[in-house]
Amino acid sequence: MPIRTASARWQGNLTEGSGTVRTGKGGLSGNYSFKSRFEEGEGTNPEELIGAAHAGCFSMALSKQLADAGAQETAVETTAKVHFDKTDAGMTVTRIDLETVGQVPGIDQAEFTKLAEAAKENCPISRLLSPGAQITLDARLA
Repeated sequence: MPIRTASARWQGNLTEGSGTVRTGKGGLSGNYSFKSRFEEGEGTNPEELIGAAHAGCFSMALSKQLADAGAQETAVETTAKVHFDKTDAGMTVTRIDLETVGQVPGIDQAEFTKLAEAAKENCPISRLLSPGAQITLDARLA
């Protein structure tokens, strides 16, 4: 497997500086700042990027679980809500709430939930983040 890369450049001090982030192949790039990270300013932040990575990884893992179970989904859409809280150790990603909706003909809610839980456990990004952050899941059919 290839090694994936991303880069970031920051200029200036913490509160008034600014930066850019970019994925290795240029598929994603964006600006970030103190305000976009700790307030409600324009731009992205590392926590949103973690959320995007987690939502993407989970959606692919769920698609595999569904295919392995013989289901033919038409779509899976996942949102990751990343909680960034002040703790005794400092600012920390404490929890990620995954919310996924599947369009999966011929499968019931119980089976969908079971497969979504398996995807959460087997998604590489979930495995990376779960030792330090609680990961919750709300999985429902459209």
